[in-house]
Amino acid sequence: MAEERRRLGRGLAALLGEAGTEAPVARTRGQRRVPIEFLRPNPHNPRTAFSETDLADLTASIREKGIIQPIIVRALPGAENYYEIIAGERRWRAAQAAGLIDVPIVVQEANDQEALEIAIIENVQRADLNPIEEAKGYERLAAEFRYSQGEIAKIIGKSRAHVANTVRLLNLPALTRKLLSEGAISAGHARALLGVPNPDAVAKRIIEEGLTVRDIEALAQETHSKNTKSAKTSLQKNTSDKDADTRAMEKILS
Repeated sequence: MAEERRRLGRGLAALLGEAGTEAPVARTRGQRRVPIEFLRPNPHNPRTAFSETDLADLTASIREKGIIQPIIVRALPGAENYYEIIAGERRWRAAQAAGLIDVPIVVQEANDQEALEIAIIENVQRADLNPIEEAKGYERLAAEFRYSQGEIAKIIGKSRAHVANTVRLLNLPALTRKLLSEGAISAGHARALLGVPNPDAVAKRIIEEGLTVRDIEALAQETHSKNTKSAKTSLQKNTSDKDADTRAMEKILS
């Protein structure tokens, strides 16, 4: 499995460029142009939301300059001349909106697992993914393909700490995750909310009162201090009660 991942990583480097960069079209092998209607979206695309604003911006860019990076596809079984998108659905959607007749593609031989793996990695390398989508991508790479956090970090060009901290965001309650996905709170806010007992309530305060990340960190520290003090007091009380019981028993037995 590790050797397969290394081979895939080298293939991704050629297709997608080094982490965080665009792969130059001139270096891409097997590029061709096909009618846009020959492409089909991937039903298992890790990206679950497409921002209308971002799509509009990309549409305007494609209308002016065309598609710079080809869409990665695989042949659709049982459908001659039709292809399933592995990576690049957002570009395909924007190209449709821009009125393009055909688009550049690169055809890859990939089974279902390989196609999903490439799609996840390609998506988490993109800067426009929201933190929850990014976290789910890392989680799927670990759960379905047994990537370690260190391996994920190496492939996407980010630190292991970044991967670990991003995955932890999935421990937040549903409302807080939704606010983070929508951009109502920042990833910094969300990480700080992991340290408070009621993240949803505090997340609402962030929006209503404009609380900063430092405000949330201070609140988390205050809560931690209170819990520590309460636990210490409870322990002292239990010890005191035990001592009293012991003394009473000693008196009875004496």
